[in-house]
Amino acid sequence: EADAVRKQLRPYLVHRSTGRPYVVVKLASTLDGRLAAPDGTSRWITGPDARADVHRLRAESDAIVVGAGTVRADDPALTVRDAVGPDPERIVLGHAPAGARIRPCREHDGPLGDLLDQLGAEGCLQLMVEGGAAVAAAFHRARLVDRYVVYVAPKIMGGDDGVAMFAGEGVATMSDVWSGRFDGVTQLGDDIRLDVVPA
Repeated sequence: EADAVRKQLRPYLVHRSTGRPYVVVKLASTLDGRLAAPDGTSRWITGPDARADVHRLRAESDAIVVGAGTVRADDPALTVRDAVGPDPERIVLGHAPAGARIRPCREHDGPLGDLLDQLGAEGCLQLMVEGGAAVAAAFHRARLVDRYVVYVAPKIMGGDDGVAMFAGEGVATMSDVWSGRFDGVTQLGDDIRLDVVPA
């Protein structure tokens, strides 16, 4: 019970202590860590229970951020749809094409820290990062992530040519690997939700 209350208060406490929102990076992957097939298709890696849970996570967030590449490739609406609550403010890193379903949205060019400072000043308590791989990697490398929520499906691409969870080069040696701790493991239909926080 106390644990659940602490979890609920985390965004508020982070905002109070840093002036920035609590940053949640959400990823959906196969068992072998792929976000999409080599041709870019990613619908649907996870099942309906996991997708409904993502809508709940959106409803808990004040704002949601996505890269312009994902907007061009998938044209997501990023609404809460089935969950109860208002749609979060939608933010695109880069430029959203005219007519994209994500509009109206805020567009941001520049350092991610500036975006977090702006959102914090506006009272945003929780920011959800929906990707794709380049955006997830940018937040991860800048050490701006408070929680990783990874939905893992019992599916295997079976090669190294699918889209990895984080774009770009990783660390060169095990001593430089980022370490966290599991803060929750939840079964959602055939899929599993893993909540990981920095160690």
